[in-house]
Amino acid sequence: VTHERQHRGLTAASLTNMSYDMEPLKSGEKIPTEQFLPASDAKKLQKKRISFRAMVAIGLPTALAIIALVTGLLVWHFHYRYNGRVRKLFSGYLTISSQMFSDAYENSNTTEYKELASKVSKQLKSIYGQVRLLSKNHVGSNVQGFSEGSNNGIIAYYLSEFNVPESQVSAVDEAMASLDGVGNARKSRRGFGRRTDNSLIIDGMTSGAVDARLAGRNLKRSVKRSHHAHGNQTDIIRSPGFPDSAYLPNLYTEWQIRADPEHRIRLEFDVLDLEKDCRNDFIKVYDSLAPSEKQVIVEKCGYRLPGEKICGEKPPKTVYTIKSNQATVRFHSDLSYVSEGFSAEFEAFEPTNPCPGRFQCDNDLCVSPNLQCDGYNDCGDMSDERGCTCNETQIKCMNGFCKPSFWRCDGVNDCGDNTDEENCGNCKAQEFRCRNSRCIPAQKQCNGYNDCGDGSDESQCEKSIAVHCSALTYKCKNNQCISKLNPMCDGETDCVDGSDEAECKCGTKPYKSSRIVGGKDSNDGEWPWQVSLHMKTQGHVCGASVISNRWLVTAAHCVQDNEKFNYSQPDQWEVYLGLLNQGETSKSTLKHVKRIISHPLYDHLSYDNDIALMELDSPVTLSQNIWPVCLPEATHDFPAGKSVWITGWGKLREEVDAIASLLQKAEVRIINNTVCSKLMDNGITPRMICAGVLSGGVDACQGDSGGPMTSTESNGRMFLAGVVSWGDGCGRRNRPGIYTRVTEYRSWIREMTGV
Repeated sequence: VTHERQHRGLTAASLTNMSYDMEPLKSGEKIPTEQFLPASDAKKLQKKRISFRAMVAIGLPTALAIIALVTGLLVWHFHYRYNGRVRKLFSGYLTISSQMFSDAYENSNTTEYKELASKVSKQLKSIYGQVRLLSKNHVGSNVQGFSEGSNNGIIAYYLSEFNVPESQVSAVDEAMASLDGVGNARKSRRGFGRRTDNSLIIDGMTSGAVDARLAGRNLKRSVKRSHHAHGNQTDIIRSPGFPDSAYLPNLYTEWQIRADPEHRIRLEFDVLDLEKDCRNDFIKVYDSLAPSEKQVIVEKCGYRLPGEKICGEKPPKTVYTIKSNQATVRFHSDLSYVSEGFSAEFEAFEPTNPCPGRFQCDNDLCVSPNLQCDGYNDCGDMSDERGCTCNETQIKCMNGFCKPSFWRCDGVNDCGDNTDEENCGNCKAQEFRCRNSRCIPAQKQCNGYNDCGDGSDESQCEKSIAVHCSALTYKCKNNQCISKLNPMCDGETDCVDGSDEAECKCGTKPYKSSRIVGGKDSNDGEWPWQVSLHMKTQGHVCGASVISNRWLVTAAHCVQDNEKFNYSQPDQWEVYLGLLNQGETSKSTLKHVKRIISHPLYDHLSYDNDIALMELDSPVTLSQNIWPVCLPEATHDFPAGKSVWITGWGKLREEVDAIASLLQKAEVRIINNTVCSKLMDNGITPRMICAGVLSGGVDACQGDSGGPMTSTESNGRMFLAGVVSWGDGCGRRNRPGIYTRVTEYRSWIREMTGV
């Protein structure tokens, strides 16, 4: 367990002997594995067996007990089964940002613990009260423990019990799932919390059904124990009665093991004896103080199979099929965080039917039949999109593929044979479509004359020409307009006065090389304009971009006050420049904010004009780790289909609360605004730009707000195409991310900052 003082709860039914110790976290160090050794005396460790003589001696009491048991079962049957009700347990955690963690919250007997536990239980009741199905079936909730969250906040772990009509079990499961990440569909990407009562601010809620084996009514003799492991200390915990007596049946024992900050726990199982039935005897280890199925690290039960083998990194959507009866899998990880480890999935199948109930791809991947012929390459080899019959909601490409109808006439060749871009009512065959939508004969392109009127027919030619100025042409400082597309800082002097190359100390980085959802770790100095904005009481909240040694660009919604925090006040912010790892802020440059300028027309309902400026209290020294990104002129064109980069420390997945430690990067594609508006319920304005991967899995998320969307332009320079603004969830299919279109604000930025 690392910096956040997260805790592992160990749930075991027949754990016989285990030792654990604490060791400091070292970068690149491997995590030791559990050791499973044979018991020295297996008979001694088995559950109690009653002899025949003992059975005779207790025959009468046993008979009476059986009568009592049958009576109890009849009562249970008529009360519960007649009424058709089922006991459901849900476990999860709440992240509380409005209170600071202290050691008093480790001890359930302290006043502080009891007071906060009472508030959390009441809050859970209030949350369930907002959903009628949950409120009428809620029995009660209990806090299982507290641990330290990010920025010294508090994570509260809980169990909630419901008594549910059998016919409504699925509906209750869905209702509980809907509480995870509750918020408006139009959701900003600022990482702030929301007030839930007079004293608690809940940043997020995660819950899930408890393992049915742990929720059984027959587990009456449960034992719960807590340990706090310290550095350079080894402790031993044992099953009840070990090694002198066997443990009782139906016994559920739970150990909560806490770690010192910046340490992890190493578990070694010295003696382990499990039955071969996973229903009645098993061990589970959780990265949680409650048995949350979303936080399971490992489970051991039944037969332990011999080791299985696939080496190296597996590309996405690739399956290795092993047709022999033996396999070996070897893992290597140099990461110490539980959530950053590795996992494997394997299936044994009948060779004649390798994908029962699913579609078999040519590469042996099995996908849902619903994904076949949906226009997306779900298999990775396009085999799920071949030989399809298109329906009325799809484009029928001439090459046989079917594509979503909203891709028609979006300016991108999605079919691969341009079928989706034909007959769009724009220009005929052998005609050139100008940026101003005029159509001219194709032979007039690059003839040295401005036939379009906006210069676009001459904009991608070997030689640029002077043209009449329009809203789509680049204007030099001498007021001359040229036909070339995006001439600024492309390494060639196109204006007679050289003004197109005069202010180009921007957009370069030491790497010429995606959480951000679906992204990858960045390298040190790879995105030198990326900024982390911290509130003094919250830690990282938003991102921003360096545009000069004094000015930053961010999102307007990042600097809007709410009932708890004064985001509009400059003295509440800390600015970290040149930062890669949120855990190493001391290694970055810290600055404070002198002034905040939010766009005067920002609309908090629609997120229109979602852009703001921050002036630093003093100039920052520019270096390879701190460097401004280039600002595009109003005429700069970022066409649909172009690949761009998004970066930030936001949430790695929509359903989790924690932000990324390392700066994340992801490559996405600009999406036509007309198409995007259809996908986003007509909520897109001309001052917004959409980007994403429509098949899902890659996107910005909460905590990325205000950060950059950058585009690599001519000469390798990076331009600020957009500012992370809002979205519907994170990484959902057909739900792209929405960004503020920076070209619309070039004059305003120059007027406010002089940059």
